Amino acid sequence: MGSDLRRGAAQAAQGLAVAPTSGILSAGEPVVATGSGQGRSSVGKLVWVQRSVAPLLEDPAPGLEILPFPDDIASDPRAAEVELVVLGFGPTIGPGFEHLTSLRVIQTPSAGVDTVVDSLPRPDVVLCCSRGPYDVPVAEWVVGAVLAGQKAFPFYRDEQAAARWTRHEMRAIEGSTVLFLGHGSIARATEARLAPFGVEVLRVARRQREGVSGLEALPEFAGRADVVVVLLPLTEATRGLLGASFFSSMRNGALLVNAARGAIIDQDALLEALRSERIRAVIDVTYPEPLPGDHPLWHAPGVFITPHSSGVTANGQAKVFKFLREQLARFAADEPLENIVEAGY
Repeated sequence: MGSDLRRGAAQAAQGLAVAPTSGILSAGEPVVATGSGQGRSSVGKLVWVQRSVAPLLEDPAPGLEILPFPDDIASDPRAAEVELVVLGFGPTIGPGFEHLTSLRVIQTPSAGVDTVVDSLPRPDVVLCCSRGPYDVPVAEWVVGAVLAGQKAFPFYRDEQAAARWTRHEMRAIEGSTVLFLGHGSIARATEARLAPFGVEVLRVARRQREGVSGLEALPEFAGRADVVVVLLPLTEATRGLLGASFFSSMRNGALLVNAARGAIIDQDALLEALRSERIRAVIDVTYPEPLPGDHPLWHAPGVFITPHSSGVTANGQAKVFKFLREQLARFAADEPLENIVEAGY
């Protein structure tokens, strides 16, 4: 059951490649959901799905029984049969999961798992995320953020609102240096889309590898970059990683783009750097979220804020549900699962 799956993941880890920005493993030796659940129904493996992923209730894969999440786990007579749970958007693990004694897999519809990774009910429960469907939307947002920031679109938006015809310095993208903090699938998709602009790329991630430096290179690279793109996962190691010393080492007038998590940045230090007009920023994430209406970040000079929507597109959810259905079909057929989170993230 869950322990078999976790042992399979551990045995497979020697042949797995770690996704740089998220610590998510992709299959080498496959991780397979094997074993039989306690008290499994004749319909198949029991899956519970939370309300915001309710479309998964329709047309379940053969070998699965998919039911909506109950209001009270502890009192549900079938809690001990559940083998997989699909959390909702903005995933959290609430009370009662300890009653899911046959639980083997928790699947999130999000790429990030910082809200659940430290809350698994047991060590043998496997956590999977939905990395992949968000790569292109977030990459497109980052490219848009770079263009908007370097071409002063936020400034011109404000001037238009005030009916003023004012020119402002704009910056070239061709020949500029872009520093990626975090270099997983989203960063690679972003880099591919920035390549036609003729940028030089620097790469830093939590794990050093060919072409990607470790976090110790941050102070040196920060002073070389015209644009810094933050795509790191939020972990204890990255919480508050970018503070006053980092901002002071950035080039004067450099652009900070954050599409990761707000808590990676020391927001007070960011405010100070913005107020001094040393740097500019386009950010999709803040801390807390939603950002309170009276927060000074709203009115800081040189910042443009979007409401954690970089991965949201008209057809984005369809891609997420496609991945989730394929993942459930893999689980039903005892096939390798994708996007297993290992080593804490």
